[in-house]
Amino acid sequence: MSGEATAGLGILLADGGFARAHFAMILAAGAVAVGRPVVLFGAGVGVRALARDWSTLDGAADDAAYQARGVAGFATLREAARDLGCVFLACESGLRVAILADDDLMPGVAVAGVPSFLSATKGWQIATF
Repeated sequence: MSGEATAGLGILLADGGFARAHFAMILAAGAVAVGRPVVLFGAGVGVRALARDWSTLDGAADDAAYQARGVAGFATLREAARDLGCVFLACESGLRVAILADDDLMPGVAVAGVPSFLSATKGWQIATF
């Protein structure tokens, strides 16, 4: 049982919707908070969640309503995940699909391809959003 607690978690975020991106950040922050290594890979339009300006996520305006109900906001979750050690990867093809450049990404995000994500998460649990 103790080995399971440190098993890594790969999170594949391919959807451009706020609700899925928000929960991906909840999962990332929660996993690193309990000591699990986490790699979150933004693919396709899901890469928008890793942009400095994530307001282009579909439904991003819902963030204010979430916070009004006492739920951590997207920026807070993303910062917590990053500060606790989550590794963020942005898909090179996804950047093109989302019409983003490398410098549109938040600090600390590495641009990589699917093989890099799969190599980094080999043998880990994968959650897809």
